[in-house]
Amino acid sequence: MGLFDWLWGPKVPQITVQEAYALLQKEDAPLLVDVRQPMETQSGTAPGAVLIPLTEFSRRLYELPRERQILTICRSSHRSPIAARQLQKAGYRVLDVRGGMISWQQAGLPLQKIKNAD
Repeated sequence: MGLFDWLWGPKVPQITVQEAYALLQKEDAPLLVDVRQPMETQSGTAPGAVLIPLTEFSRRLYELPRERQILTICRSSHRSPIAARQLQKAGYRVLDVRGGMISWQQAGLPLQKIKNAD
């Protein structure tokens, strides 16, 4: 076990943006959490995503439902694995979306504006 694993826990499984989109279409869809800063989401995010910036993540975990699976996403898969590990360590069922919003947009998947993006 490396230092990173010791500090933050084991790696969280990743899924592609296409797999994430398919899961989000299901009746029992997971909750998608976008961990980018509000300014970064001005161009849009995945439909239904909840914005919790990584800088606020540890103090806002309580806002996330424990009964739903959580998907984490950021711009390029640098920050979302950090959030995913925090969730996993806190006992949530979580998957990280590989490639982030860059891959989401490159795949031509839908975007929506986030309300109150500052």
